[in-house]
Amino acid sequence: MEGDFIKINKWLLPLSWLYGLGIKFRNTLFEIGILKSRAFTVPVISVGNITVGGTGKTPHVEYLIRLLKDTTRVAVLSRGYKRKSKGFILADSNTSMPEIGDEPYQMKQKFPNVTVAVCKDRCKGIDLLTDNDKKLDVILLDDAFQHRYVKPGINILLVDYHRLIIYDTLLPAGRLREPLTGKNRADIVIITKCPENLKPMEYRVITKAIDLYPYQHLYFTTLEYDNLQPALPSTTHSQKQIPLSSLQDKNVLLLSGIASPEQMEHDLAPLVKSLTPMSFSDHHQFNNKDVERINNVFAEMSSPKIIITTEKDATRLQHANHLSDEVIKNMYVLPVRIKFMQDQEDNFNNQIIGYVHKNSRNSILAKDKDEHKPQDSNNPGDRPRTISFRNN
Repeated sequence: MEGDFIKINKWLLPLSWLYGLGIKFRNTLFEIGILKSRAFTVPVISVGNITVGGTGKTPHVEYLIRLLKDTTRVAVLSRGYKRKSKGFILADSNTSMPEIGDEPYQMKQKFPNVTVAVCKDRCKGIDLLTDNDKKLDVILLDDAFQHRYVKPGINILLVDYHRLIIYDTLLPAGRLREPLTGKNRADIVIITKCPENLKPMEYRVITKAIDLYPYQHLYFTTLEYDNLQPALPSTTHSQKQIPLSSLQDKNVLLLSGIASPEQMEHDLAPLVKSLTPMSFSDHHQFNNKDVERINNVFAEMSSPKIIITTEKDATRLQHANHLSDEVIKNMYVLPVRIKFMQDQEDNFNNQIIGYVHKNSRNSILAKDKDEHKPQDSNNPGDRPRTISFRNN
């Protein structure tokens, strides 16, 4: 397949086998009830993967936010990976990126009216969110597919088109966090980062190979890029948006600290005069040595030139010291959105909205149902509900 990024380190397969035993044992403890998964009365939608990074979680969570925010009260709960704090933190307009992590910070900046919180213990985080806001309609769990202590109403599994889990293997030889059977817990599976020209035959081949159960729904998404935006707050008033169509004559330094920059490199290369990738590890914190390297590489590039980075990296570069004036003036972010393929968008939207409205304590549909319930304390409808998408 185009852009196949899978690499198996076969000499590490014995360690993968041992790792798999540990993961299977843990999953078995949940399946037989020794370890408990907890359901909640508020609708919970989990978005995650069974691979290490790079499947497009943040753009898909942001898609859900845009879908729901105008009609429901939405909260996002994340672990806050690599944040400089501990415990539960409810973000506000004054919360800094180091306090909550780059991805939650990015979402709070883009959607200031949406509740964003971080907590390593997701059950505790959900309890605190619902205690803080009794009118919450839905909680979106970011990167929680392996956090099995929470039983979400909808479990969304993301699979990178370029790293299909059916061809991958367990850590450390491959990038799977758990065996392929983990996909069976998903209610929705989304193949992400698909090429826009994906052929009908490829849809059919992938659908058959993924081999889902009848209760599971399969979708395909691709990436869309908006106009380039000024990257740093100090330049937002002096710089204008730049359409991608105007990059044909520019030399581009693509600066990224994400898990899988290959897709962005592949998409941008045909649009620019030359592309110079500079990649760091996922969630990388830029130090003075990194900044010096960025300054020097960009200074040596021929004009006209520009720096393009990701929204997530821009949140961390805002805290980097000693960026040169030339770098600051020419740095832009490339906003990313996801687009559903095969005219699947309406089906997906209806599934999500229908689940939230049916189970929300505050939705119009839920209120109508409550008005017609018998006023009897022994009525089963008064008991806490176990919300399951499969039963809806």
